[in-house]
Amino acid sequence: MSARAIVSTAAAILLAATSMAYSRPDARTMTCEQTQQLIRSQRAVVLTTGRNTYDRYVRQFGNECDWPEVPVTSYVRTRDGQCRLHRCEEPVFDFPD
Repeated sequence: MSARAIVSTAAAILLAATSMAYSRPDARTMTCEQTQQLIRSQRAVVLTTGRNTYDRYVRQFGNECDWPEVPVTSYVRTRDGQCRLHRCEEPVFDFPD
């Protein structure tokens, strides 16, 4: 195999691997039910939520959040409107002085 063929093959593999690494589901193109089902089946999913925004969403009941984070309600725009999902956040404790 020639050096040119090896370089071309390596470049094609690198391009394919890079494009797969950056692809993630876009919540704006799915219905709320599809989005919720994807999260239930995968347990945690990184979703594109806007042109330049993304976040990680998890099941409401599970251990997908690292301690001390807990699943909190979040709303995301989907194809059919606002959709209630959960993402990990540290709890805020407001104790009286």
